[in-house]
Amino acid sequence: MKDHFTRLFQHLEWADTRVLESLRSAQNPQERSLELYSHILGAEHTWLSRIYGTAKRVDVWPVLTLDECEQLSTENVITFKDLASRLTPDLLENLITYRNSVGDQFTSTVEDILTHVAMHGSYHRGQIAAALRAGGDTPSPTDYIAFARGAPAATRQK
Repeated sequence: MKDHFTRLFQHLEWADTRVLESLRSAQNPQERSLELYSHILGAEHTWLSRIYGTAKRVDVWPVLTLDECEQLSTENVITFKDLASRLTPDLLENLITYRNSVGDQFTSTVEDILTHVAMHGSYHRGQIAAALRAGGDTPSPTDYIAFARGAPAATRQK
């Protein structure tokens, strides 16, 4: 399981970096794209804070510049790598009790939280890609299979 999450975190870093590159090079960036990218990173930070039991410094829906996104992404990656190096079956089953952004209390396993983080980012990266395409730009592919095989997935033929 440790190797599985290490690989997911490697994809997360790769994909978040490609979104940043796409946003930096966009000719017609949509405000919503930066909002979603900031949210991906803010949510990653929030979940890491919950797992480590530390105070979060960034909201789940923060307002960030691209430079601030890059800095937060780097911090998140360092923390994910640290967490991955310490993952054991027992740690994955640890229960984390937390309050969501509206104050409701939940308890989840570390494994479920980490799985959610990986899926959550993929969902919003897809929204960002759609927004960039709608603005006439071509986003970098961020699909897991593109990461795994080192080549982008096929695109629709025109």
